[in-house]
Amino acid sequence: MIIVAVIAILILIFGIGIYNSLISKKNQVANAFSAIDVMLKKRFDLLPNLVETVKQYMQYEGDTLTKITELRGKALGTNVSESDKLALDQQIGTAVKGLMVSVENYPDLKANTNFLNLQSTWTESEEQIAAARRNYNSSVTTYNNAVMMFPGNMFAGMLGYQPMQVLAAAEEERKNVSAKELFNS
Repeated sequence: MIIVAVIAILILIFGIGIYNSLISKKNQVANAFSAIDVMLKKRFDLLPNLVETVKQYMQYEGDTLTKITELRGKALGTNVSESDKLALDQQIGTAVKGLMVSVENYPDLKANTNFLNLQSTWTESEEQIAAARRNYNSSVTTYNNAVMMFPGNMFAGMLGYQPMQVLAAAEEERKNVSAKELFNS
């Protein structure tokens, strides 16, 4: 009888440990996504300054600037899901890369102190977003391992925990970049 009670207590303690571990890993994923959200907010706050500075020099690039502004507005909306935020993030990143390539045609803009400061801040922001994405993917991988590996998978199944998707680069971002094409477009 005592042996059965000891075994039951050990199983209970083991189960509590696995449960707490799953909760901890799920919270780490949420925290990592929140860090991405903070970095995206920082990027979105930089956009109006960048756009206004560039507008002074680039009248004919209005479509690109308008698109960036519209995407920023959508991303800052209140009813935007996590997956929609990430999709908007990719669209904004692509549009801004195109804008930065267009900047090469404006020597006065490239020498403008405000623009250089914004460009430097932008680069720092992009590096922070990349680091936050790597942290998120690491957290998701750790969580997925806990959810999919024995014995955690038994508890995860009972609790309804499912594996999560890691962030991946869009297909167009995986292609080799041709500097020649960028400068000729």
